[in-house]
Amino acid sequence: MRPASCWICNGHGPHVEEERKTLMEAGSFADRSLSEAFAQGAQIHGASWVAVSSQVRPGRQTLTQVHEQGLRFGEHLRARGIAPGDVVAVQLPAWTEWMIAAVGIAHAGAVLLPVVSIYGAKELRFILAQSRARLIVTPDRWRKADYAATLAEAGELPALTTHVMIGDAAPGTVPWDAMLAPIAIGPAAARSPDDLAILVYTSGTTADPKGVKHSARTLLSEVDAIAWSRRDLEDEIAFCPWPPGHVAGAFQLMRFLGTGAPVVLMDQWEPGEAAMLVEKYRIVSSSFTPFHLSGLLEAAERDGRDLSSLRSCMVGAAPVPPSLITRCSAHGLKTFRCYGSSEHPTVTTGHPGDSMEKRLTTEGQVMRGSEVGFVDDDGHRVPDGEEGELIVRGPELFLGYLDDSLDAAAFLPGGWFRTGDIGRLDADGFLIITDRKKDVIIRGGENISSREVEDLLFPHPDIAEASVVAAPDPRMGEVVRAYVVPRPGACVDLESVRDFFAKAGIARQKTPEQLVLVDDFPRNSTGKILKHELRARARAEAGKEAA
Repeated sequence: MRPASCWICNGHGPHVEEERKTLMEAGSFADRSLSEAFAQGAQIHGASWVAVSSQVRPGRQTLTQVHEQGLRFGEHLRARGIAPGDVVAVQLPAWTEWMIAAVGIAHAGAVLLPVVSIYGAKELRFILAQSRARLIVTPDRWRKADYAATLAEAGELPALTTHVMIGDAAPGTVPWDAMLAPIAIGPAAARSPDDLAILVYTSGTTADPKGVKHSARTLLSEVDAIAWSRRDLEDEIAFCPWPPGHVAGAFQLMRFLGTGAPVVLMDQWEPGEAAMLVEKYRIVSSSFTPFHLSGLLEAAERDGRDLSSLRSCMVGAAPVPPSLITRCSAHGLKTFRCYGSSEHPTVTTGHPGDSMEKRLTTEGQVMRGSEVGFVDDDGHRVPDGEEGELIVRGPELFLGYLDDSLDAAAFLPGGWFRTGDIGRLDADGFLIITDRKKDVIIRGGENISSREVEDLLFPHPDIAEASVVAAPDPRMGEVVRAYVVPRPGACVDLESVRDFFAKAGIARQKTPEQLVLVDDFPRNSTGKILKHELRARARAEAGKEAA
């Protein structure tokens, strides 16, 4: 076990500010714009490479090639009237074109808006209208989407003046190749490290999407912190299964542009392909959701793939069943958990050197320069070691929401962000998350952690996946409702689940009182279960039963 750093505490103490000052003086969290960071990355690590696995646009390019094309793209943005502070949307899969666009947007001083590549007209209209995006970059077609048709369906967007299209440019769009044509390269637009640089929309798993504002300083702090956490990895080759419309994917691609860490991308998740890529490139580090990691392991077992090169395997963005961590050990993987959000990308992370107990039960330790604390419903500190709502602050913390009316409820005095998650620090400074506030089931006045019930369901031999929500109940207020995906060929019912919980000695109030079998769950683009849809379904079904 690594010793807890001296600055990890329950969110207070002048030593945290001293640590940050030391880090600043050492070059961490430096005062740079994105264009400066990308230029420096290309200068130092120009020979580094990115490889893309794709049926549409496969290939491999050096950082120098990506950066040079990006500068041309940026000058063409300027020629089309894009000024510093304008928002440019990029709705692309994980292709090198996404990186080229990011470099160009930074060069022009504009704001990058990553959009999930599979978003339809409804989501697109909300995001483009609220952000007042001036230009958008899309493919012509990808998977089943026709992007010109989708944008037309989104309706009138007065701020949007230009649609750049990769592939067969539709009428009224600008061909991608035209944006890379030779052009004189001028100096990058002057931008402060604290100016808005990237606008990321939340996944909408608990509410309507929110525009999350990040600056060059907050973004580069995240890049720097992740690099520091992997400082002991030699000859690191990273694998990014995340789509760049998700904060984890966007920041991973940014990391390549800034630090040159070689990276392998795939534009569409396929477990067998992912396992092959890990083996082929001898991937050293990656991060996954439990959904993706489970698929990777199953594919490796089926196809006989060697995953042993994967020495740093981070998993997060959704509840991580301990059995998944244990299962990874059979492949030689020391998998560890992490915790973060669009607002504060990485708050805590584990480490391959952590004990199995810590990797099974915690989200790791607080990232350097960041702080955590815990408060009650009224925003007052709870005693050390007790559960409370997790609050965070640090150099990676976002600037606020695009809709600034949301900021008042999101922040406490002192710049502390309310995560909406419940947890505590253990005696060694490791974070334990027990639930989301909105996922607490209040049964007869007693709070039940939906996450705990999910963890109890995972070992059931007939259950492949489970998600637990509160269901309205006229007598108890709320009861435990479990949505379950059975294993192939298995038969699972409420009685068998109750018997399983009873044999495990679990308190009766935590046992699911309702069980619904499903083929799969509603998910976002990264595979994360959309629990707000399950909660809405539970309410609707309860209403029908009452009628």
